[in-house]
Amino acid sequence: MTFPAPDHVIPASTGGWQAQLELGFIRRPVGTVLKRVSHKGPLRVQRPFYPEAGLPHVYLLHPPGGVVGSDCLDVRIKMQAGSQALLTSPGATKFYRSAGDTAQLRQTILVEAGGSLEWFPQENIIFSGAHLNALTRIDLVDEACFMGWEINCLGCPSSDESFEHGRLYSRLALYRNNRPLLSECQRVQNRAALQAPNGLRGYPMLAMFIATPCIEAHLEMVREVLAHGNAGFPIAATLVDGVLIVRALAEQSEALQQQLIPIWQALRPALIKRPAILPRIWAT
Repeated sequence: MTFPAPDHVIPASTGGWQAQLELGFIRRPVGTVLKRVSHKGPLRVQRPFYPEAGLPHVYLLHPPGGVVGSDCLDVRIKMQAGSQALLTSPGATKFYRSAGDTAQLRQTILVEAGGSLEWFPQENIIFSGAHLNALTRIDLVDEACFMGWEINCLGCPSSDESFEHGRLYSRLALYRNNRPLLSECQRVQNRAALQAPNGLRGYPMLAMFIATPCIEAHLEMVREVLAHGNAGFPIAATLVDGVLIVRALAEQSEALQQQLIPIWQALRPALIKRPAILPRIWAT
């Protein structure tokens, strides 16, 4: 199966870093291996780690550490039938102030039948004055499993920098057997969207955790985790069409992950029949 075309066509950039990374995972008798790695520009992966038998943990690397207007990051991941992997990153992706050009972030994920992908990149930090189009499309086949999060931070709370102006268009689309299950869109044009009651309500960070396929018992499990989490910020879980979604607004990434990671730890044994093994990079 080829990668599906994006729902939203992002205009091609005419300059800046044009970085692309394509990863292909395949199931072998010993477990999953990273069979294909193709890269162009400043996107890389480290050698897969195997802290658990047969399931690699892979770290996505962007050596420049930041993205400016006209840069493009294009990540494509294909999980062949029965393969399993966990992907994360060592740090946040930072989108800096732009003189007018728009940065592009495209992430295309395909998980074939019987496969699973755990997708946990660190947050996107969109600095004041940045212009960003971000598209994530996830395609699942039959009973394929996906767990992952998307975290966007507007401004840089750790430096007391608020998002005063700039533009963010973010779209996440989830499909199973070409049937749309979720289409999430976020548009921020200026500071007013962050303060609006129907916007971010004054919080700089917006997070969404997704797990599928899920049932009512999984939702109750997650709500039990949240009930004991004492988050101190708005966070809630829903279940629609087999997709469990946790949405949260927060001020700090550390506090946010302290709520999201236990949810993953609770769901993982139920969804992929493995205990939760935290990536080593999360401890640094």
